[in-house]
Amino acid sequence: MMPAHLQDYLPLLPLAFWFIYKTWRSRQVRSKLPELLARGAILIDVRSPAEYAGAHAPGSVNMPLNNLTERLTELPSSVPLVLACASGTRSAMAARQLQKMGFKETYNIGSWRHFPR
Repeated sequence: MMPAHLQDYLPLLPLAFWFIYKTWRSRQVRSKLPELLARGAILIDVRSPAEYAGAHAPGSVNMPLNNLTERLTELPSSVPLVLACASGTRSAMAARQLQKMGFKETYNIGSWRHFPR
């Protein structure tokens, strides 16, 4: 049996595991980034135009999540696509969306701050 004071924190475990997994995946992509860039990867920032205008990584392309499907013709399917947003949540959704549309190499790097500067 678990002590009562620990049971109060049990509902937070899934959130903690999600955060750890998200951080781990982001680090994996960051370690692959030099190789992906050497292969011609495109850095895509899926934040809103206002967020992107406020600050962004040089060389990144702004394709907001809400109109990503309208801009699919701008993306070659032959190169890796590295996606970012403010925290990694929208870029994860974008990566899944692109994979469903036939893009085989999509990578969620998490925050746009992980792009090279």
